[in-house]
Amino acid sequence: MKIGDVRQMSNDQLEDEILKLKKEQFNLRFQRATGQLENTSRVRVIRRDIARMKTVARQKNAADAAKGK
Repeated sequence: MKIGDVRQMSNDQLEDEILKLKKEQFNLRFQRATGQLENTSRVRVIRRDIARMKTVARQKNAADAAKGK
């Protein structure tokens, strides 16, 4: 997912997307453990997408806190 798309999401949308990606990451770990994982690069992509979304969410929360002061 592109960073521009992530920045346009609301905080609720970010939380939902992070939860969805974490579920997919969990499923990929099981597939890798059982030897059923075919697209190994997907694990890396998911991990980076989660980090990207958490970073944007943290930035938005910090900006909201700064506006509140």
